Amino acid sequence: MKEKTVFFCSECGCESPKWMGKCPGCGQWNTMIEEKVAPENSKNRSHNSKAAGKPKKLSEISSEQEERLKTNISELDRVLGGGAVSGSLVLVGGDPGIGKSTLLLQMCKTLDCKGEILYVSGEESVRQIKMRADRLSIKADNLSIMSETELDTICETAGKTNPAVIIIDSVQTIYDSSITSAAGSVSQVREVAHAMMRLAKEDGVTVFLVGHVTKEGAIAGPKVLEHMVDCVLYFEGERHQHHRILRAVKNRFGSTNEIGVFEMCDSGLREIFNPSEMLLSGRPQNTSGSCVICALEGTRPILAEVQALVTRSNFPAPRRMSAGIDYNRVSLLMAVLEKRIGYNLSTQDAFVNVIGGLRIDEPAADLGVTLAIASGYRGFIIPDNLLAIGEIGLTGEIRAVNSVEKRIAEGVKLGFDKIIIPSGSDKKTELLKNVEIYRVSNLHDALNIFDKK
Repeated sequence: MKEKTVFFCSECGCESPKWMGKCPGCGQWNTMIEEKVAPENSKNRSHNSKAAGKPKKLSEISSEQEERLKTNISELDRVLGGGAVSGSLVLVGGDPGIGKSTLLLQMCKTLDCKGEILYVSGEESVRQIKMRADRLSIKADNLSIMSETELDTICETAGKTNPAVIIIDSVQTIYDSSITSAAGSVSQVREVAHAMMRLAKEDGVTVFLVGHVTKEGAIAGPKVLEHMVDCVLYFEGERHQHHRILRAVKNRFGSTNEIGVFEMCDSGLREIFNPSEMLLSGRPQNTSGSCVICALEGTRPILAEVQALVTRSNFPAPRRMSAGIDYNRVSLLMAVLEKRIGYNLSTQDAFVNVIGGLRIDEPAADLGVTLAIASGYRGFIIPDNLLAIGEIGLTGEIRAVNSVEKRIAEGVKLGFDKIIIPSGSDKKTELLKNVEIYRVSNLHDALNIFDKK
């Protein structure tokens, strides 16, 4: 039978019988890749399905809360929404060497699982995994290790052993022998994901997939991979720092804003139960250009230090750099300072950094970032025990943000007794004892606090 050739979009997985410069599905240019596909009568996957092709009436389906497998790693359970849901498909992505395999191997030790755990590695031999398990002091009688890259063999093994949890490390190394393209290609990744999804949904197996990322930071392979899975977790961190951040960008069973914080040690990943204290450790005293903000990641308030360095530029176009916060947001806040307050920042280089590698993307950090820039420009010192909360509008007004009480409570717990909040915030904050609350309605009011000192 003549082999069929089609073109797949590397971004969304859209299929076309001929090459196109622009993908008709997602609109991206030059993303169509030619690949050979298997004939329609290719062999089926060899695993026993318990509920395949058996529809249920709506009245017969239980509406009780889904069953979850506790990993007993509190930071991982938090990101998953309380644990891994039975029969779910979870994709874990991150840079090479960030600790994805270490995290999942440690999870095998503490997972509250009554059945077998099958760990399939397409990158390491079983001896290498054993050496890493010994280093991490992992001993689990229900854990089986398998070094395999052929999809049919993995599905056949899963059908014989009936594991409760399957870990695939990584999805880009597994291939389907009925497809002629190389492992990691669009068609291969899509077919592997489909097979794992059938295992998860039909047999109730919880499947964890490890995914490589591209140089842009996105998970390699077609975008349809992220659409198919139930949860997408990104493992982030700087190579020169010890802590790691696990972030949920998609979760059908919980919040997508939760993060978990870990520290990489010689014995593996260690949980950080108070990330605010870790991020503020080593903070300089009595230094201009530094302000503490409170960001809300899901249900967890996290304090972080923002530093700003503002200095006269030697170039016609001043430099602007930001790390941990959106560059365009920093440019907007500097424009507000220049227009509404009168600071001559058009001749100044500005460098803004969120300490600790944390990524801040919520407007509640606006006030702290702006005060840090103003402090770096004018040279006044923001007290070490002051916390700034608030969103800034284009007219210089400071707008209310959500969960102010929770943010203040986190600041008070860590010794911050001077807190700047928007004037429109809840009046309950006035009941706090031994805490000085500054209510401000615009940037002028906020900066006047430091002019009076």
